Amino acid sequence: MTVRLALQTLLAPAPLALAGLIAATTATPGLAGSAQAATEWDMPTPYGDRTFHTVNIREFADDVRERTDGELDITVHPNGSLIEHPEIKNSVRRGIVPIGELIMSRLANENPIYEVDSVPYLASSYEEAQTLWEASREVIADELAKQQLRLLFAVPWPPQGIYTQEKIETAEDLANLKMRAYNKSSERLAQLVGAVPTQIEVPDIPTAFSTGRVDAMVTSPATGADTKAWDYLGHFNHTQLWLPKNMVIVSDKAFSRLDEATRQAVLDAAEAAETRGWQMSREETDEALQVLRDNGITVSEPSEELAATLKDVGETMTREWQDRAGEQGAQILETYRQMQQ
Repeated sequence: MTVRLALQTLLAPAPLALAGLIAATTATPGLAGSAQAATEWDMPTPYGDRTFHTVNIREFADDVRERTDGELDITVHPNGSLIEHPEIKNSVRRGIVPIGELIMSRLANENPIYEVDSVPYLASSYEEAQTLWEASREVIADELAKQQLRLLFAVPWPPQGIYTQEKIETAEDLANLKMRAYNKSSERLAQLVGAVPTQIEVPDIPTAFSTGRVDAMVTSPATGADTKAWDYLGHFNHTQLWLPKNMVIVSDKAFSRLDEATRQAVLDAAEAAETRGWQMSREETDEALQVLRDNGITVSEPSEELAATLKDVGETMTREWQDRAGEQGAQILETYRQMQQ
């Protein structure tokens, strides 16, 4: 049985004792009996192969392999096939896998700073999102470091909008709809417009709509295109609420086991992946919107009344976030506003 097959076979129960065994076989340089063998890393991601984030991560893995002459070989496991989204961060922290990708705002219950990119209208354009990331990156990296995790890079999704079966003109049109949520901010947004938030992971979206578990969702044009939203929805309101980011993290322990040249190669590949990923996200926005239109989704801009309501929701959620985020949040906002001047 190969090391990777052993990981996939044994991961489901994953008690702490087993986690140590898995970590020993997957996150250490070389394999037993072959001291010169390449280091092999398994990398889980929640998203499917068509998602531009996964495409970018595969390019990152290829880049690392090339920069290290094959000495570090990263195998990407998409679509939650190795580890499901809610478990990826802790799996990296515990050493079950050395590296992984997750949406940053999923960690909001640990610390509100992780959802700074999911506050409605705090940053709703790529330019604002880039500035906000520059203002928050160091604080977020320091927080991850407390758990022996290293932030490698982060890439935004296209701006988030609202998918529904029928066209929406006002917030009242969303009242009592079961709305798919994927983080704390999307849950709170649903509550404030009178909808019922329901947690659904991306791979489960089509089934959730077909079985009536949800009636609407807040997500990006890219996710709508990837999940073929036209099969179960008719409208997309391009509200551009926020641009949430996926981040790639690595275990400090696994990273420190690499030699200096390999560590630098990983950092260089990560920098390239972040630059490439932001550009891919921009391009994906326009392409995905056109895919939605081509397949019969009606794409619209928010009415004045809906926009005004959502702006009010954004102001409420900004105040709530500031209260929760405390000194770290105040530091991020102060830096962000200074950079915008």
